[in-house]
Amino acid sequence: MTVITAETPVRAVRAQPVALSRVYRFELVKLVTQWRIRLMFIACLLAPAIYSAVTSRQTSLPADAVYGRLMNQSGWAGSLAILVFMGTLLLPLLTSVVAGDIFAVEDRLGTWRHLLVAVRSPRRIFASKALAALTVILVLLACLIASSMAGGLISIGSHPLPGLDGHLISSGELARTVLLAWLTIIPPTLAFSAVGLLGSVALGRSPLGLLMPVALALVLMGIQVMPVPVALRVALPMNAFISYRGLFTEPGQLGPFWIGLVVSLSWAALATFLAYRLFVRRDFTDLANDGSGRRFVVGGLAPLVGLVVVTTVVVAATTGATGSGIEKPKIEAALSTAFSNLYVLQTEQLHRPAVTAAQLHATTKCDKGGERVEDEGAGAGWRCIVNWTLPGTTATGNAIYQLEVAPEGRFVADGDGPKEVNGFFQLRTPTGDAPNPLWQFDGVVDLLEPITKGQQ
Repeated sequence: MTVITAETPVRAVRAQPVALSRVYRFELVKLVTQWRIRLMFIACLLAPAIYSAVTSRQTSLPADAVYGRLMNQSGWAGSLAILVFMGTLLLPLLTSVVAGDIFAVEDRLGTWRHLLVAVRSPRRIFASKALAALTVILVLLACLIASSMAGGLISIGSHPLPGLDGHLISSGELARTVLLAWLTIIPPTLAFSAVGLLGSVALGRSPLGLLMPVALALVLMGIQVMPVPVALRVALPMNAFISYRGLFTEPGQLGPFWIGLVVSLSWAALATFLAYRLFVRRDFTDLANDGSGRRFVVGGLAPLVGLVVVTTVVVAATTGATGSGIEKPKIEAALSTAFSNLYVLQTEQLHRPAVTAAQLHATTKCDKGGERVEDEGAGAGWRCIVNWTLPGTTATGNAIYQLEVAPEGRFVADGDGPKEVNGFFQLRTPTGDAPNPLWQFDGVVDLLEPITKGQQ
């Protein structure tokens, strides 16, 4: 029997932090038990499918969205039309609700001391919360992908679609390309999620911390609609949400995609690191100190602005891109390619003798607003005339198009005659009336593509 006296040394027992896996499960349960998170799961599972199924059966289609006017022709178009709206405010709002509140909720409830005593490691608390938020966001995104595809396919079915350069994409290739297009928005979603973590840590219970991803999206959207240099445009994470458009051309315009990937991951890494540094340095003994605007500006906003400057300089130096990236030769080349490919589709619809795009030798001449306006930049004043020649003939056909070019490079070509080519939205085919592929269509200009001597 051992007798403990006053002189017997007592070993100090050091409390070990709780395992990261246990803290992660705890934070994940806390998230999924919130009513707003459950409501978001239900909305992500049902809303895209219902929207795609109902809209694709309407006579009035969302023509302002890429592939919106084709929603009644293929189920894949509905998924792509929904994808257009994801990068505006929907995904930033989703990241705000999840990542933007995961730290701030502890400030509102005053539970930081209890959590620190239970876990005994600020680093593991940060890691578990960040991983839990990331898990929920990715699951919500997976629900959006599955729902958007299911709605259109059930309502319309799987049918081929023309790409953004007019070439026909088969159903099997569409399935792979549409899925890849959805996967391309994961990196910018991670960037906005990291910004949400930063706002939640730096601003605490302030509503601005919760809405930081939405506020950032609004600022970047304002920059995107302005005539900013192309290097700055592609160096912003907002542009990564639309980089998937290059997948629907042949050959693919992958430059903006790779730049968007690197930029988005850089934003995600930097914002997460800044949030981590602010969190582990926080004084949790002061209950009134849950964040400050000055700390966010110095420790969060300033480094992100510096990242924008650095990435813009790197993009400009590596690509040589200058100006808006929207020049007359690029528009003419893109319109000629799209018209040629779509003319082939129209020929097949009308059961005319087969012709290839190369045999048409299509050329385009464009003008923006007359002689007093420089033929460059976005706007609705572009007027183009496409000329082509059918094999075995010497007569030259021509078609007029009015173009509206967006700052990010997407253009909408609206046919303005002749009627038998592009002047009416339907064609009288041997099997009945069918949509005219040359009447109105979307195209895309590669902003980073250099102008060759043959284009000048």
